[in-house]
Amino acid sequence: MSSDPSSVAPVAASDVLDVVLKKTQDKAWVAFAPDELSALLSAFSPTQPVATHTKGYLVLSAYCQRRRSEAPSHDEGTQSISRTFETPVVSRMADTEEEEALAGLTFLSALFDVDHPSASAIFQRDGTLEAMMDTLDLFPKSHHIDLAVAHLLGRTAGHKTCRALLGKDHRNWLEWKSRQTNDAELRAAAAVALVKLARGSSADAMEVGGTPEQPAMQDDELAALMKGLVVDAQETSSLADAVEGLAYMSTNPAVKETLSKDSTFLQRLFALIPRRKGATSERLDESTASPLYGTVVIISNLCAYRPRLSAEEAQIAKLRRMAKTAKGPGQSSQAVEEDLDPVDDDDHVKERGRRLIKAGAMEALTSAVRATDSRAVRMAVSKAILNLVEDKDNRGKVLQSGGAKALQIIIQGLLPQSKPSDIGKTPQLEKEDFEPIQALAKLAITAAPVQVFGPNEGAIYDAIRPFALMLTHPNATLLQSFEAMMALTNLSSQSPEAASRIAGADGLMNKVELLMLEDHTLVRRAATELVCNLVAGSEEIFNKWGGDRNTASKSKLQVLVALCDIEDLPTRLAASGALASLTASPDACESLAELESERHHVLPILGQLVDPTVVARPEADADVEEEEAGQLESDPGLVHRGIVCLRNFFVGLQNSATQMEIASEADRTGVVRALVGVVKGCAQNPSSPILRPAAEALKWLLEHGVEISV
Repeated sequence: MSSDPSSVAPVAASDVLDVVLKKTQDKAWVAFAPDELSALLSAFSPTQPVATHTKGYLVLSAYCQRRRSEAPSHDEGTQSISRTFETPVVSRMADTEEEEALAGLTFLSALFDVDHPSASAIFQRDGTLEAMMDTLDLFPKSHHIDLAVAHLLGRTAGHKTCRALLGKDHRNWLEWKSRQTNDAELRAAAAVALVKLARGSSADAMEVGGTPEQPAMQDDELAALMKGLVVDAQETSSLADAVEGLAYMSTNPAVKETLSKDSTFLQRLFALIPRRKGATSERLDESTASPLYGTVVIISNLCAYRPRLSAEEAQIAKLRRMAKTAKGPGQSSQAVEEDLDPVDDDDHVKERGRRLIKAGAMEALTSAVRATDSRAVRMAVSKAILNLVEDKDNRGKVLQSGGAKALQIIIQGLLPQSKPSDIGKTPQLEKEDFEPIQALAKLAITAAPVQVFGPNEGAIYDAIRPFALMLTHPNATLLQSFEAMMALTNLSSQSPEAASRIAGADGLMNKVELLMLEDHTLVRRAATELVCNLVAGSEEIFNKWGGDRNTASKSKLQVLVALCDIEDLPTRLAASGALASLTASPDACESLAELESERHHVLPILGQLVDPTVVARPEADADVEEEEAGQLESDPGLVHRGIVCLRNFFVGLQNSATQMEIASEADRTGVVRALVGVVKGCAQNPSSPILRPAAEALKWLLEHGVEISV
């Protein structure tokens, strides 16, 4: 048997970690035996197989979670974890044996990935940074040591408290290693560390109002370096580092443009995503998983739009830019330029999105959802798809690539299972949780439900709950509520069952009724259109809005009548359409008669739908009658709905006294003249669908004492 430790250590470490993994399931497990701790510390060394790295991450994650769950506070959890590892880690980094030093460096990098607060505490301890840099002098020709130091510097550069310890010597070493051409892996790792250090240092300087130090390598030079590594690299480690660096750099508008125009780079990048769960990319080494998260983040960054600011937010942003510029030409100039960069306007973002889709971005994103359950990956996919479907021209391609199915999978994983006991309770959802729902809503707005959800109606029913939550949840924006209503309107037209399920969603109708009174025209319109569809498709809503005679339904009818009298034509069409359905109920007609008796608005408003030029307004509105008559436009859809409403209203009245009163009022307000005009206009078109209900309305008026001259 060989006496070389490296030939037996991997097997031994893997076996020990298998035992520890079983122990992690035991609630009584709290500490490592000496051989277990030694195996864990060496698990991340490059001399170990990837399977051992994976086991090491699982054990380390389980231990950190256990320590934090048992600690009274976050700080005490951090202290507990760092006490376990700091002495053995630093002692190994200071060891004169390369394998031991390498174990210490790689373990600390892994701890940054799993629990960065405890890793930061160890790094900030006296002697840790010195021990790390001493390894470079102790092993000056070691590729593994150089690479481990570069990776560890990259981890520390991402955290402010650690970044503060890094000086010019550390930056110079990274720049030196990023410019050498003999070692692609080291070059990539050093470049990533430089990017993170530059980004972090700039943010730190801006926080205190200082001037950030100008990096020796500019963004375009670093981006070109890492783009080349993605296209040409044979080593999977350099690929992963290059992707990580580009994930940071692709927030720069100029870098976005450069990357999006390089189809070779994009295709190579997208090929890094495995095409099925548990698989690795065919273009990666079989032993190493692809840098999936970084690839998805790059796609998301390339197609990201500038934040949509309110008028107040835009003014504040302008004042901040002015303040930055006033501090001097060198003060945060890059940040100011990026804020105003013309290549980051909406037109450029749309073009980038189209280039991404052409290069295969959607196939990569849907594959990422299938490949992993990671929340971070799936939320980045959601953000990317949301940005891509902002351009309506992309939506068909997104659907063809399985984008809707991918979003449904993401949403399923986000939302807790609905239980009867949850009725009336608001689920805990963060702002970003609505992004996949909003993206799916955009697709459902512009495509038929069967195109989005397939022929299975169960998928349509499953979509109702997330859309309803986005409509009613307090953390959703007004835009998200608006798009949820539009999507639900489309779904409600699919079948009476879909409409009934939408109507029964917890809190939905209360929210919709509030939004019908919203000042924003488009929001008010969407709410009214949804009510129109639900009145026609759901028996429950039909009864609540007029089918049963009560005070609540009467007030709802009053709102619909009022919405028939506003300037926005689509809102008037939706409100009058709802009334046309509801007036099929005698109870609704009696309620409308009461409203007419009380306010004298119902007949004039319904008459104006037919012909706004001949209907007289009530005396209280006489001063605005002429002006409003000119504003309200006539429309064939309004005419048809108005005639049906009037016909149903007249025929549905049961009380003889009420009938005579309404007939007289119809004559006085000009409704009769409007109906006569319609009948005359149909003389040349006897098959017109409005002729019969108009004639029936006039017949009813004749029977109730109204003289009609044709």
